[in-house]
Amino acid sequence: MKAVGYRQPLPIDDPASLEDLTLPEPAPGAHDLLVRVRAVSVNPVDTKVRRRAAPAPGQARVLGWDAVGIVEALGAEVQGFRVGDRVYYAGAIARPGSNAELQAVDARIAALAPRSLDDAQAAALPLTTITAYELLFDRLRVPKGGGAGQTLLVVGGAGGVGSILVQLARQLTGLRVVATASRPETRQWCLALGAHAVIDHSKPLAAELKAAGLAPVDMVASLTQTQAHYAQLIESLKPQGQLAVIDDAPVLDAMPLKDKSISLHWELMFTRSTHGTPDMARQGELLAEVAGLVDAGRIRTTVNLHAGAIDAQNLRRAHALIESGKAQGKVVLEGF
Repeated sequence: MKAVGYRQPLPIDDPASLEDLTLPEPAPGAHDLLVRVRAVSVNPVDTKVRRRAAPAPGQARVLGWDAVGIVEALGAEVQGFRVGDRVYYAGAIARPGSNAELQAVDARIAALAPRSLDDAQAAALPLTTITAYELLFDRLRVPKGGGAGQTLLVVGGAGGVGSILVQLARQLTGLRVVATASRPETRQWCLALGAHAVIDHSKPLAAELKAAGLAPVDMVASLTQTQAHYAQLIESLKPQGQLAVIDDAPVLDAMPLKDKSISLHWELMFTRSTHGTPDMARQGELLAEVAGLVDAGRIRTTVNLHAGAIDAQNLRRAHALIESGKAQGKVVLEGF
């Protein structure tokens, strides 16, 4: 089968950083779907793994976690799916990725794709949707329909996770949603997705909130550059506020949180699949819930750039855009 992968960590401007490959077709395990991949999207985790994780000598690693495709075969233990189903999912960090014609994925973390979206539009959603949903409802524990009178600050509101988090918070809670963005086009993007207000994260956040007539916030979703903004995040939070983080700060000292009794919450959407948690199937369930919200017109795709077919050249361009820090929404690729 056709696939795209890498053999050693290299800068993305090196032609060997991602290569077109021919690999054996995977065989599905007992809990797996075998999916013929039709579209994928690129996330920051793709670039981080490519830069940091060396494959075994003589081996190539296939990246990619978001995918939309058609089920070609079912493992013996699979329930709730049929051959021919069109599914979407975000995969597992420890398994071969979606940048391949065929992928085996655990059925418990997959769901039927939104009917109202085409393949590329649907491929933009899974990983960021799971991350945003778990952050909001499992980590910050905002009740569905709750949060009235409270404010959520989304740092990096125009990025992949921010673009879906703003929508989920507006559609499923009563929170006031304040996003951060630093360019006119990303500011407008956040407002179009439902943010009540947008402030500039290139300036001190606490001062930006005050200038916008906003009080310190009840909770923060820090989606990017947490270490750079850390002191400002603490200043921007109310006493007994909550800070949720998804990015990889080299060092994050929890002691400055003590004065305000701020609670710290980590979100990693791969935790359930990596550890095989008893509630692993919750990811498939929440993807099914969001597919319903999409088909009802309440949540929209976050795709902002279609980068062409799934091949090494186009994936290198997509990785370079993600690494630039200027991506807005999601980058998708479609077809081999």
